[in-house]
Amino acid sequence: MIQLQQQTVGRSFSFEGKGLHTGKVSEITINPAPVGHGIKFRRTDLGENATVDAIADNVSGTARSTTITSGEVSVITIEHLMSALTGMGIDNALIDINNAEVPILDGSAKPYIDAIWKDGIVEQDAPRQYIELPEAVEVVDEKTGAFVRIEPAGEPSYDIQIDFNSKVLGVQTAHWDPSVIYAEEIGVCRTFVFFHEIEALFRNNLIKGGDVDNAIVIVENPVSPEQLEHISELFDVPALERRDDGYLNNLVLRFPNECARHKLLDLMGDLRLTGGFLKARVTAMKSGHSINIRAARAVRDMILAGGMRPEGTHAPVRQ
Repeated sequence: MIQLQQQTVGRSFSFEGKGLHTGKVSEITINPAPVGHGIKFRRTDLGENATVDAIADNVSGTARSTTITSGEVSVITIEHLMSALTGMGIDNALIDINNAEVPILDGSAKPYIDAIWKDGIVEQDAPRQYIELPEAVEVVDEKTGAFVRIEPAGEPSYDIQIDFNSKVLGVQTAHWDPSVIYAEEIGVCRTFVFFHEIEALFRNNLIKGGDVDNAIVIVENPVSPEQLEHISELFDVPALERRDDGYLNNLVLRFPNECARHKLLDLMGDLRLTGGFLKARVTAMKSGHSINIRAARAVRDMILAGGMRPEGTHAPVRQ
């Protein structure tokens, strides 16, 4: 594998939009940072020193998104941005944000890619330090059959399979390795939600910033005109329809397996919270933020233990 240099952004890049869950407008700015800095967030609304490192040790929530917290400083829904930085090979950045939640933008990493990918990345005068594991880490959820396995490899790769027991989605897979152009194949894939979940999410004060431009909506079963009208009212848009393929007609899919690719996007963002770039083969089944972060923490535990598993975790880590 070719030894790469550390990289940062060549200048500051700013983005503004609503948070998916809070519905509050925030502005974020991705700033250059020196060698060895890693990824840090700074809540500018809370003060110059209100920072939190983007590492699994600081994860405080995984309910439909990933939240990091240090003291009074929290940042919500960081996974798409973390995935973008990972997929574009950015080691070091300071991210200023003036509210609690990273904006959802179009529901993918595409806005970051469009701004930064072509000429916004610069090499730095130090080699990238990969995270290399002495042995495999596996985290399993026996109730759902979900797992994330991370094992030593000569180059990084990710394979994921999703299965929501959905007639519309079916069983989908997605893959990334260095031969796959993240910016074109993974980073552009948008988040998704099932139609029957939307009302419950609204009732639980989630997806306040959701709209028909930033999420694929899967309509598993036929729905009445009244139900469609109600959802249209929730999103404050003209009448929506269920297409013959089972998706709401708000968006056109970018790939037949866009939902699996988005889950891979999430996985790459969450596992960046190991603290760097994994030189490992990652295999995941039915993964979500919770099990992704458990896997990232297991890697962090191995790192902090000097390359050895903490006592009592030689077997796969299970719930």
